[in-house]
Amino acid sequence: MPRKGQISAKLIKSAMPIEKSETPNQVQSDVFAAGDDFISHHHDMRGFKILVNNSTILPQCIKAYKNNIAGFGIAVRYKHDEPETSEMKAEWDKISEIIEFLNIDQDTKEVFEDIIEAREIYGIAYIEVIRNLANEVIGIEFIRPTPTIRKTAPLNPYVEVEYNTKSGALTRLKRFRKYCQQHSGKTVYFKEMGDPRVMDKRNGEYSENIPIEYQANEILEFAIGTEVYGEVRWIGQVLGADGSRRAEALNNRYFQEGRHTPMMIMVKGGTLTDDSFVKLQEYVSGIKGESGQHAFIVLEAANMDARTDIDDAPSPEIQIVNMASMLQKDELFQDYMDNHRRKVQSAFQLPDLYVGYTTDFNRATAMSAMEVTEQQVFRPERASLAWAINNKLLNGYNFKHVEAFFLAPEISNVDDMVKLLNVAVRAGGITPNKAKEITYKAMGDSAENFKGDWGEIPLEARRLGIHESGESESLETQMEMQIQKAIGKKDEDIAVILKEIRNLLHEREVF
Repeated sequence: MPRKGQISAKLIKSAMPIEKSETPNQVQSDVFAAGDDFISHHHDMRGFKILVNNSTILPQCIKAYKNNIAGFGIAVRYKHDEPETSEMKAEWDKISEIIEFLNIDQDTKEVFEDIIEAREIYGIAYIEVIRNLANEVIGIEFIRPTPTIRKTAPLNPYVEVEYNTKSGALTRLKRFRKYCQQHSGKTVYFKEMGDPRVMDKRNGEYSENIPIEYQANEILEFAIGTEVYGEVRWIGQVLGADGSRRAEALNNRYFQEGRHTPMMIMVKGGTLTDDSFVKLQEYVSGIKGESGQHAFIVLEAANMDARTDIDDAPSPEIQIVNMASMLQKDELFQDYMDNHRRKVQSAFQLPDLYVGYTTDFNRATAMSAMEVTEQQVFRPERASLAWAINNKLLNGYNFKHVEAFFLAPEISNVDDMVKLLNVAVRAGGITPNKAKEITYKAMGDSAENFKGDWGEIPLEARRLGIHESGESESLETQMEMQIQKAIGKKDEDIAVILKEIRNLLHEREVF
């Protein structure tokens, strides 16, 4: 019993061990779909396709994404730079064969081009994943009618799944969705990529006693944003896309219907005779084409007053008023449509160069635009798709040494490269192997190193014989003199480059 003024503490031990929950506790945004109910699309996705088809800029932006993200192809590389072993070579051959034959009807990179196109049109794209009896992914099929796919919210219960990592197999708990496709009066069910359970493709039910021919395949989705069915990149430009289409339609109707009457005939103090009125109608109707060239018309007017006195009466006066100045000279809403084009390009983060507008570019600005777009737009998209290939499609193969990646264009500023090489050559920092590599790479070819150690010795060092033992101090002294000379001339950029070359020569033990 504690005395007055004292505090006692008691340790209570649980009979059961306390474990941390391995499942997320957040409330999902799409749980409003109760049970196995499939979530309806928030928009009529077919409308996006119509807007793209009628747009003067969206197809170019989408094609630029297709060509620059997946258009250069898919290749294989080693994860680590180390001497090749037989195990590494076997993995290389295996993954190369898998990627080549993931689809036998078209190149695998074309499948991903279709994925990118559908994703940029609808905000989401799907592929059907096909496995063999060993549960290995052997094929993928792009699902073309994207709007026909619907899905559920992640469903209970949590399922234990296994992932291959660098350190071994990893087990996690995950809830999976169901997918269904309703098209041409038929309904087919799919399970989410990675779901280890067996599903009946006829009714979406899970069971272990389903014949192989009725077992459902998996779906892997590629969505933009965090919405259930993704969100198109240009969602904020939908009104502009529709308005631009209407402006184009208005301009097109002008060529068929016109807007104003080109002239007006005024008759003062009289009226056209019936014969003149008929001739005028025939003239207007037949003025089109060659039949109206070099023709003339005679108009006759009669006095409206049928007076018989001998007083002088004013003669009828016919006046033709030109109204051509009121005609539409050029297409309407040009500024509106041009502003819309720029807004759409901004949504895609694409400069004019990628969509065919090159009037304001020179070589320097073009290279800068390509470098920025490559770093900020295309490279992250390639990395995201490559991650899906390696960590979802090919995770079951547990490749330890190789991975797939998307090829990228070679973007280099030739002028900057020439300046750098000139400085390096003058300082004696270019080896024959490096000079050969740079030259062959610029020509789009690959080069092997020269045989012998002399290919790794800088050209200037060989000329002076400084590479020989005991004479390396003279080259180092020359380098220091060049650095100090550059500093004296306040050529800070050249001084920095020379210092980097000096450090490189130190690393190669040329000094």
